[in-house]
Amino acid sequence: MAYSMTGYGRGETIQDDRRLTVEIKSINNRFCDIQVRQSRVLQPLETRTRDLISRRLSRGKIDVSINFEDNSESAYQVHCDLGLAKAYASALRQISETIASTESVSASQIARFNDVLRVESAQIDPESVWQLLEATLGQAIDNLMLMRHKEGSKLVSDIQAKAARLLELKDKVALRAPLVPAEYRQRLAERVESLLNDQAKKFYDEQRLAAEVLLFADKCAIDEELVRLDSHLHQLTSILEEEGAIGKKLDFLLQEINREINTIGSKANDLELVQQVVEMKSELEKIREQIQNIE
Repeated sequence: MAYSMTGYGRGETIQDDRRLTVEIKSINNRFCDIQVRQSRVLQPLETRTRDLISRRLSRGKIDVSINFEDNSESAYQVHCDLGLAKAYASALRQISETIASTESVSASQIARFNDVLRVESAQIDPESVWQLLEATLGQAIDNLMLMRHKEGSKLVSDIQAKAARLLELKDKVALRAPLVPAEYRQRLAERVESLLNDQAKKFYDEQRLAAEVLLFADKCAIDEELVRLDSHLHQLTSILEEEGAIGKKLDFLLQEINREINTIGSKANDLELVQQVVEMKSELEKIREQIQNIE
């Protein structure tokens, strides 16, 4: 079954005091365009992240957001500037002596001053996070693919209905086309009769009339185009039932279908045929719009 290129997936994994969240959004694009936004600690893993995504997704503009939180005790380092703390303590004691205060200087007071205590994130080995990232990314892609599959099923159903309509119109054209030369012969004979009256047979005999009709029939013959169009439409239905990325196949096939319909339209010396060709083009354009969103 086909997949839409539009979808959203989310994955989250909590391991001990670590939390990793992945969100993936995708929209239609001719190619596979992956944009990754992630925590700085995960940047060394970006190449592997992109490889994992591209193995699962072949087309679409894909935005990936990765957030990593490490709330374990080892994730932070607290640095104390003892020299600065001593300087603050000495200054506070001088103030106390000057104003004859009996209050003692506490460590908690000194710790409140700027730069006495400095908290830094500990260096994390990206490799230690890869298993967590790989599992969470896989979960997000699975959810994305589920949504894309559901959307793809709807698109396929709609395209199948329109393809069936194209086959109906093609059959109508096939039934109508053989009648056109005979009707042309009738109109031509009536026009000759009205113009030449009793002299019609003298200047425009049956042999010449037949030659004119034969020439007309040859110019507007669409038998070969109808055979190819029928083949393309059945192939379209067949491709829609295939698994995997079928968007480019469908896009190419639609170009061939469009070529045959245009040729039929250029040869259609009949109002009814022209109307059917116009409707076929309308249905084909609707299919083309839907196919733009199929992977």
